[in-house]
Amino acid sequence: MSITYLETTKNVYKEAAENPQVGLCCTTTPIWQLPGLDIPVIMQRMNYGCGSTVHPRDLVNNPKILYVGVGGGMELLQFAYFSRQTNGVIGVDVVDEMLEACNRNFLEAEQANPWFKKDFVQLKKGDALNLPVEDASIDVAAQNCLFNIFKQEELKQALKEMYRVLKPRGRLVMSDPTCEQEMSKELREDERLRALCLSGSLPLWDYIKMITDAGFGTVEIRAKRPYRILDPKNYPTKELLFIESVEVCAIKDPMPEDGPCVFTGKAAIYYGNEECFDDNKGHVLLPNQPLAVCDKTAAALSKLNHPELFISDSTYFYDGGGCC
Repeated sequence: MSITYLETTKNVYKEAAENPQVGLCCTTTPIWQLPGLDIPVIMQRMNYGCGSTVHPRDLVNNPKILYVGVGGGMELLQFAYFSRQTNGVIGVDVVDEMLEACNRNFLEAEQANPWFKKDFVQLKKGDALNLPVEDASIDVAAQNCLFNIFKQEELKQALKEMYRVLKPRGRLVMSDPTCEQEMSKELREDERLRALCLSGSLPLWDYIKMITDAGFGTVEIRAKRPYRILDPKNYPTKELLFIESVEVCAIKDPMPEDGPCVFTGKAAIYYGNEECFDDNKGHVLLPNQPLAVCDKTAAALSKLNHPELFISDSTYFYDGGGCC
């Protein structure tokens, strides 16, 4: 498939592999500080992402992990820290120079980390639109600041591929920029700005719908942070555009009959004097004990108009547990 903006993207990251560019992407997510994990400086310089996709609670029971868009290898090293098995982590990238740089960085990581062996990570050349990975073979798949580069048809295909390779109840962990304001056509069609993870940013709910349309039955919004400003002096826009980065986990659960469960950090709190509140639909609330609820459950509880039931607004932070 020959799509010019994807060729531009390859060229941008070929250049970034050969000449590391610290400012290419920036994240306010702190780098994990874990016992015995020493991340080489070159990996940190080549951390071309907008958040983190490494969450210890996803990485239990020796998972098979796929990471698409390898960057300098930092998140691959972090995943290997939890996996510690030969070929336990697969890194896929379409840019030869990035794969070569990542491979060199692993040699440095071996010297800095006695526990790490280079063969913990298997690097493969491949395209996010046609992953070189077997069906239902992956427990945790991840991408960081890659999918926002894709236009709609390519994004649909990339999500379809991730869904294909995941095992049932497998997790797709992602970090991407989002923007609630409308972007100009000139911005959207600027191939370099799209490659730089700026002009492809979707509104959050459009982004979530793309994920659930791919078949994921549960979506968790784990974090949402300020990312970039596009201003009229420096970009083809008539207004100031505020871009945020969002960290999301999509779970390959069966799709509920009444639609997906999307967690945006809402909670339900019962503050009455009874022993508990039970909606007879599987949600039992103890007095003054917050229960994390998906947006669908929050809406259903709100419709009850119970005088002693409080439903919080979305915090866009979710850390597991709750109603589903």
